[in-house]
Amino acid sequence: MLFKTLSEYYEKIYQTASRIEMVGILSEIFKQCSIEEISKIIYITQGQLAPTFEGIEFGIADKIVEEAISVATGYSKEEIEVQYHKTGDLGLVAELFSKSSKLRRMSDKKFTVLDVYSSMYKIATTSGKNSKELKIRMLSDLIASSEPVEAKYMVKYPLNELRLGAGDETILEALSLTITGTRSKKDVMDRAYNICSDLGEIGEISLKGGIEAIENMKVSLFKPIRPALAERLPTPEEILKKMGGKCAVEQKYDGFRCQVHKDGNKVKLYSRRLEETTEMMPDIVKAVINDIKVDKVIFEGEALAYNESTNEFLPFQETIQRKRKHGISEKIIELPLHLMSFDIMYLEGKDLLGESYEKRRALLEDVVKGSNTISPSKRILTDSAKEFEEFFEDSVENGLEGIVAKDLKSHYIAGARKFSWIKMKRSYRGELSDSLDLVIVGYYLGKGSRAEFKFGGLLCAVYNKEKDMFETISKLGTGFTEDQMVELQSLLTKIKVDEKPARVDSIMKPDFWVYPKYVVTVKADEITKSPMHTCGRSKQPDGTEVGYALRFPRLIGDTTIREDKSPEEATETKEVIEMFDQQKRVSISKKS
Repeated sequence: MLFKTLSEYYEKIYQTASRIEMVGILSEIFKQCSIEEISKIIYITQGQLAPTFEGIEFGIADKIVEEAISVATGYSKEEIEVQYHKTGDLGLVAELFSKSSKLRRMSDKKFTVLDVYSSMYKIATTSGKNSKELKIRMLSDLIASSEPVEAKYMVKYPLNELRLGAGDETILEALSLTITGTRSKKDVMDRAYNICSDLGEIGEISLKGGIEAIENMKVSLFKPIRPALAERLPTPEEILKKMGGKCAVEQKYDGFRCQVHKDGNKVKLYSRRLEETTEMMPDIVKAVINDIKVDKVIFEGEALAYNESTNEFLPFQETIQRKRKHGISEKIIELPLHLMSFDIMYLEGKDLLGESYEKRRALLEDVVKGSNTISPSKRILTDSAKEFEEFFEDSVENGLEGIVAKDLKSHYIAGARKFSWIKMKRSYRGELSDSLDLVIVGYYLGKGSRAEFKFGGLLCAVYNKEKDMFETISKLGTGFTEDQMVELQSLLTKIKVDEKPARVDSIMKPDFWVYPKYVVTVKADEITKSPMHTCGRSKQPDGTEVGYALRFPRLIGDTTIREDKSPEEATETKEVIEMFDQQKRVSISKKS
């Protein structure tokens, strides 16, 4: 496929306001792909060079791109910068100056997708002396020999500014449509993606072997599994009723979710977002090599900072200090980590996801015997609400978040939030003291005392996984410091778009729409019904349509943006509905 053809398809996607149309356009692209091309096209569409867990990043700054456009078109860097300040989009700048290039095109070469991907990979992996000049030359060569629409996307791709709005779920749906002619096999695609975390691989296997090959995919080492997630309920009685009797109750730890892959002495660690964190935790890696005696295994746990002298886990605010690239050896001594393991997914070549929790736990305890650095999570088995409550209170008193109850017969459900795991934290005991992670989809200009900041508040949304849409739940205007307002105004200006993004469902209209990219943590007094928001919007008996909203929301957290969460990892619509129902039950019980 020619890169120009792909660029023209991207133009169609960018201009559509319909997610269904987007799925259809992506399917058209995939139908024209060769097996060799499809993974690369999927990575380009995602704005990546490889799956997240491979950790290959472009590392291309705006200044490098500006210089490349200047070299390619003959315009000065000053002229490029002026136009960039006007549009805020270097892709549009490249397109504009390519149309009126001062340099005669030296080549009639027509770039294929593979040509462009290969060049971009070289640009990203070039390092050392004169690497900046080499990157500029390679990128300028691409731009100089391209049509304007190609130049636009050749620039937007390495800057990760495609902003097509094609999320993982949309791409999976398009793949289902491509190989089966229907969207109905998306759940099969979902399962495969959840165990390999590589959309490019899913695309390649789909074209090679069809839906049967996707159905037969198994867990494998060094391809991280998307983590299982827990639902929530507020009382032991409700949890035990939901579980149908006896269940496991494990302590819930507030640290780094850590998935461990071991093959002999080769060990890799992956975060909740499936980013490799091996270099950040050499003490955990050393313990896995020394203390885990099996050859091939995948297991997961929570890594926390640990005070060996007092035998206490430290708060997350201290654990987070271990998330660094430099000075790790000093931090290992100051803040050693302890990995509390709670599940096993693969052992000596066998995929364990389909085994019961009870069997997986027994295998985990055979593998993780307990050491100074790695231990099985503490748990009880019970069908008594009183015993459950006592274990919960003891866990909280010891500085932990709470507990996670687990169905003894449940499989490991990768990448999904199911009632086979149910969490209960101290914060769930009130009406709505739990926080929500919301996606910024728009912002408002400052007024009155905030006019000088050009920032007055945010329009925020939750994620509806079933629809692969972001549904608004709150207009957020409080809890910002002056520094945060300046920071948000700077960040959001760079990702604002002229029209409402295709995956945003909103009745409200902010002063500026933004591409869904950033997540913030918010607290509120309660969840209410509202005709102004689209979260969980449904028709009422009187014929009106009502969604859910937050009452008195405010920004919280030590940092403004949740860098550890992608937009698709924000609080989900169905979670909000469950929290609303819990809130009602707690309110009724208080009155009675």
